[in-house]
Amino acid sequence: MRHPTRPSPNGEAQLTTALTASALAHAAPTVVLAQEGGGFLTDQFVPSLINGVIFGLILALASIGVSLIYGTTKLNNFAHGELVTFGGFVAVTAMTTLALPAWIAVILAFVVGGVFGWVQDAALWKPLRKKRVGIIPLMIVSIGLSLALRYLYAFLFGPDRIVMPVSSDAWLVLGSVRLRQWDVLGSLVAIVLLIVTAALLTKSRIGKATRAVADNPALASASGIDVNRIIRVVWTGGTALAAVAGVLLAFYQTQQWDTGASILLLIFASVVLGGLGTAYGALVGALIIGIAVNLSSLFLPGSLKYVTALVIMIVVLLVRPQGILGRRERIG
Repeated sequence: MRHPTRPSPNGEAQLTTALTASALAHAAPTVVLAQEGGGFLTDQFVPSLINGVIFGLILALASIGVSLIYGTTKLNNFAHGELVTFGGFVAVTAMTTLALPAWIAVILAFVVGGVFGWVQDAALWKPLRKKRVGIIPLMIVSIGLSLALRYLYAFLFGPDRIVMPVSSDAWLVLGSVRLRQWDVLGSLVAIVLLIVTAALLTKSRIGKATRAVADNPALASASGIDVNRIIRVVWTGGTALAAVAGVLLAFYQTQQWDTGASILLLIFASVVLGGLGTAYGALVGALIIGIAVNLSSLFLPGSLKYVTALVIMIVVLLVRPQGILGRRERIG
């Protein structure tokens, strides 16, 4: 069975405890692709590298939402893993109950996930922002929401792993590496969504407004930008991307009530490694984490491979505290 995974000092400190706890709480079996006989390079290293890229792309979709939400609200959303799980269960319902094909399940998860993000901000986060609730209480609310959603999933769908009804046969053979259909299609979906997101952030008016709010909300508001509207768009888009990541993750491995929680460490590690609040940093960080986690499974027990992500994050932050693509901030 296949299973993966412009900072401020306060942002980093808040994450450290949660990341350490998550590293100890979650472990997963090694992700392996079917391969033919050969040497270490072709039998183990190359398949693990390709697995790492595939998993990294899925992780990037989930991580961008965390990064954008932090950039615009300064909130580290600990319920983001449950948004990933939500997308997986939308696909489960679509494909098993409604008998819809996989590609429609992906589209449905994107749409329903976006609606869920919109409702979540309208019903919960915006009222709390209007009451000027501090960041620490907001983080506690996100932890409570995470637990509530997680056990709601367990109640509705049960504790067992769900194998998605997609073909496990080799669809594309690259030397000794056999890729399934949704290994390839899922990677293409992730790449397309990442490119579209990058284009929207850099070329569109809403993307430029998002970056303005992330840089300086007060100045953006004084310039005529509706900050609450931008935050609503970020919640909607970030949740939609997380939901698609959940579907692709379910195709890549299996679906379970705590699927998102099991990769929350990797999501945060990707965001912090790349640079808090930067979408491109989340992409770079996710690819590094995805590859490192899968390659480390060649040398470490499966229960320790997620620790590699935390070690890499700590080492990079010691050398470059703002992350790979983050901008250094002046303190004091």
